[in-house]
Amino acid sequence: MALVEMVMPKMGESVMEGTILNWLKNVGDKIEQDESVLEVATDKVDTEVPAIQGGIIKEILAKKGDVVQVGRPIAIIETEQDAQTEKKSAPDEKKDSGISEEVKKAPDKNESFQSVKDAGSHQASDKPKHSGSGRFYSPLVLNIAQTENISRSELDRIEGSGKDNRVTKNDILQYVADRSASKPDDVSVKPARSANGNVEIIEMDRMRKMIAERMVESKRISPHVTSFVEADVTNIVHWRNKWKNQLMEKENLALTYTPIFIEAVIKSLKDYPFVNISVDGDKIILKKDINIGIAVALPNNNLIVPVIKNADRLNLLGLTRQVNDLAKRARANKLTPDDLSGGTYTVSNVGSFGNVMGTPIIVQPQAAILALGAVQKKPAVIETPQGDTLGIRHMMFLSHSYDHRVIDGALGGMFVRKVADYLENFDVSRKPF
Repeated sequence: MALVEMVMPKMGESVMEGTILNWLKNVGDKIEQDESVLEVATDKVDTEVPAIQGGIIKEILAKKGDVVQVGRPIAIIETEQDAQTEKKSAPDEKKDSGISEEVKKAPDKNESFQSVKDAGSHQASDKPKHSGSGRFYSPLVLNIAQTENISRSELDRIEGSGKDNRVTKNDILQYVADRSASKPDDVSVKPARSANGNVEIIEMDRMRKMIAERMVESKRISPHVTSFVEADVTNIVHWRNKWKNQLMEKENLALTYTPIFIEAVIKSLKDYPFVNISVDGDKIILKKDINIGIAVALPNNNLIVPVIKNADRLNLLGLTRQVNDLAKRARANKLTPDDLSGGTYTVSNVGSFGNVMGTPIIVQPQAAILALGAVQKKPAVIETPQGDTLGIRHMMFLSHSYDHRVIDGALGGMFVRKVADYLENFDVSRKPF
């Protein structure tokens, strides 16, 4: 028998720690190679960590909710060693450790296990998994393929978004979703139905489970309060209509309302920096960076929040480029873990679905989120030097949800009012490039 440490794997260039979301196995459970052992979160990204060796879980070193640095041990696994191999290698123990020359020469791949006892426990299963075509597949991708009954030849046909056309977790999950949509009558993907046929039971996919857990957790953590303000954005509507075609021709960029609204949010965060905070126990973390998360709806009806880093250093053209790029890559499943981390304040454009307002849920550990309602033509009172008059104006609601533990109604209300003021006083003489 041999004992090995299971360590926290690295899941992205700038990701140095992960949070244990849930252990899928318990002490004493037998695990197979490539079988998912636990779920780990890095900021807003969750992933399952598979076993690269089979065995029995002897000890769990990190409990649910712990934040663990990359490379730190999280469990001890007892693996079986071939008795015959052990007997043969014993007389020559001083000369040969029992590791094959192929494994000796293999490069370190930063796997999630490290040997702590008996060098002979490293078997050929540590090597990357390749198909007959020579294509590399991670243990997690192979595990999903097995669960979803995807053959190796079918797996080889999936277009990968990773390096060297490597199939990522998002790639295979998107493939499964597309396959299900294209084969609604396939028995293998058909949802279970009730006896009378009036109800169908659909299993949540992995991302929906993750979103559900995060939303419930956020409501549990933060007492949500929402303030509403209506803003006159008529000048912005006319300005955008004037420039959107030129920007598309010159820069190949779609000029949407989102970057304009984000610019107003950035200015307001500078005016009210205590909205750009997070909470750690009884401590308030005041963020110097302004990193704006933008909620993006995916083709499979799930939601993801990529982040514009150091958004306050970008002009309107830079914000437009970032919004276009992140939204495009989000819908193509090409975001990296770094794209989804570090947000300090989030904006959700519910108006793109025709909604006039909403009560958004805070993205933890942030303290506030702004929902942008649909821009609608309405009769409104217009103040002029000659007196008040009625006119048709383009109006929208701003819905600001905030953590009432640290942001009171006065601050939350003044902030969203300030955003509206910046929108209503938009400089129509400026150029977008």
